[in-house]
Amino acid sequence: MGRPIRMRRQATLASLAAELGVSRTTVSNAYNRPDQLSPELRRRVLETARRLGYPGPDPVARSLRTRKAGAVGLLLTENLSYAFRDPAAIGVLEGLALACEDAGVGLHLVPASPGRDDVAAVHRAGVDGFVVYSVPDDDPHLAAVLARPVPTVVIDQPQIEGIDRVGPDDAAAISKLAEHLVGLGHRQIGVLCMRLGRDRNDDFVSLDRQRGAHFHVQRTRLEALAASFKKAGVDWASVPVVERFDHTVDEGASAARQLLSAYPQVTAIVCTSDILALGALAEADRRGLRVPADLTVTGFDGISEAERMGLTTVHQPVLEKGRAAGKLLLASSEHVNPRVITLETDLRIGTTSAPPRTMEEHWFGP
Repeated sequence: MGRPIRMRRQATLASLAAELGVSRTTVSNAYNRPDQLSPELRRRVLETARRLGYPGPDPVARSLRTRKAGAVGLLLTENLSYAFRDPAAIGVLEGLALACEDAGVGLHLVPASPGRDDVAAVHRAGVDGFVVYSVPDDDPHLAAVLARPVPTVVIDQPQIEGIDRVGPDDAAAISKLAEHLVGLGHRQIGVLCMRLGRDRNDDFVSLDRQRGAHFHVQRTRLEALAASFKKAGVDWASVPVVERFDHTVDEGASAARQLLSAYPQVTAIVCTSDILALGALAEADRRGLRVPADLTVTGFDGISEAERMGLTTVHQPVLEKGRAAGKLLLASSEHVNPRVITLETDLRIGTTSAPPRTMEEHWFGP
């Protein structure tokens, strides 16, 4: 048998300090407060640490001592992959990451899949604060975050008294879009919306469900659309609204298929996101409908693919949304009263909206 391998004992902060003949504080400063040492002394500490195999201060012990984790938690009540797949979410994530980079802190994603009530991920997260991105007001993960004694900033939804929030004026933004459609002459409209609650409902939406939606951004947009079209003489109870739980282009297409099959007379489809609108455009193409000659389609978000397709949409600065939320959170100790940052939006008229066709044009036009 060969001789047993003798593992070298890992150096500690104390043994490294003894080797160098300096205090443990000096060694610690070489890693955590380099400005406190001369360049030569810091170089000597780090070179000796490498030679002896000292890995650096224990981050867990450091966090226990300082009560700081050095990271921001992002609560996203979707599957983790959503943050890297959805264009609007990607923009928010990038903006938040930029704020964290500027502050020298890390970013910890805390995903919570829809329909799951296990909040252990929130309890385990070693973070100094949370950014909550677009969750329903009855989500248990949100309740778990608010129970933690750390600052919290909400992006978009929900609106919580006493909690900082960043987002656009959804009612004003979509009202401008509705006024554009009314001005074009549209009165026969249909709506595709993102999920309104934690329960799955891939179907038409009743007025009661609209009014009781736990995702207040969607509720606000529907309410604003209803108010705008009511002024034009449209009874909102007659307007078909189709909800989709999953936020994908394919689901947008299936929602448009369901809407147009039941209400072929609609002249415009208003979508509460660009992703759903891109699906509606795909379904219109599948049916041989010309956009905007036969059907107007609009969105909300202003993602790059929507811009490429010429979609009429409301553009919101998603990257700035994430960056502003991060800055607000990281500066939370400087503020006493809750703050709300309302971001500007921009209605961008593209090539997917036009006046509705008349009946003669519908039957006898080219």
